Amino acid sequence: MSTVIIGLSLGMLLFLLASGLTLIFGMLGVINFAHGALYMLGAYLAFDIQLRTGSFIAGLIVATAGVGLAGLAIERLALRPLYSRPHFYQLILTFGFILVISEAVKFVWGLGYQETPMPALLSGTVDLAGSTIPVYRLFVIAFGLLVSAALFFVLEKSTFGMLVRAASSDGEMVRILGLPAATIRSAVFGVGAALAGLAGAISAPLFPIELGMATNTIIDCFIVVILGGLGNIRGVVAASLLIGMVRAVGYTFMPSWVDILTFAMLIATLLTRPQGLFSRQARLA
Repeated sequence: MSTVIIGLSLGMLLFLLASGLTLIFGMLGVINFAHGALYMLGAYLAFDIQLRTGSFIAGLIVATAGVGLAGLAIERLALRPLYSRPHFYQLILTFGFILVISEAVKFVWGLGYQETPMPALLSGTVDLAGSTIPVYRLFVIAFGLLVSAALFFVLEKSTFGMLVRAASSDGEMVRILGLPAATIRSAVFGVGAALAGLAGAISAPLFPIELGMATNTIIDCFIVVILGGLGNIRGVVAASLLIGMVRAVGYTFMPSWVDILTFAMLIATLLTRPQGLFSRQARLA
């Protein structure tokens, strides 16, 4: 049972991170390599605010809002002029933001590892099916499911989601109709960045906070986006849980094969279903 819970919690953490990337990559067509750096920034912000205030909730809110605002600034000031250019311009720019954010983190918090204390209400354990399960991992699973339901509702049922889907299908037509395509694009990027900050804040009590977070997670994120299908929340949930379970089982029974199994799963998906588990052929023009 403990392996299952670990797999589910890893999957939900990966979902929180990859859901933002799938919005940006799948709907905007932006190859945002700085997504991992935004995740790292969220973890450091949550650590700092919790250290100052003693409040896990305050750290969660500040990390999500702060990284979301940083994402809005990146999109409006740097990415917006590059939408009509080839993708390698975006790749180089977002890679540059990895360096900028990493240097800013070094300046503020230094080079050492940081540790965020576990929230008091979530620091215990429970017995489940004969296994001792940390309460925080159960919280991560429940929180991830709540966020996935909220994202599905916003994208599939709300007016904002309708505008996003319309603009992602035919951005030029949206502009002709007088709808704010540029504002929608900024909002999507901002929400995607905020989700990266939220993922960093949620992961902070579980893992050491360090500069390597900016690059260690981005490969798994792109694997989730490819497996799940571009711009589809259901696909991201399925792919994240699949990778989380593969990694949990792999670390338990054959740790040296974990990365091989993950990439083998990616290759098999690309060969048999290259559009991903769920396909949505759409992005903002």
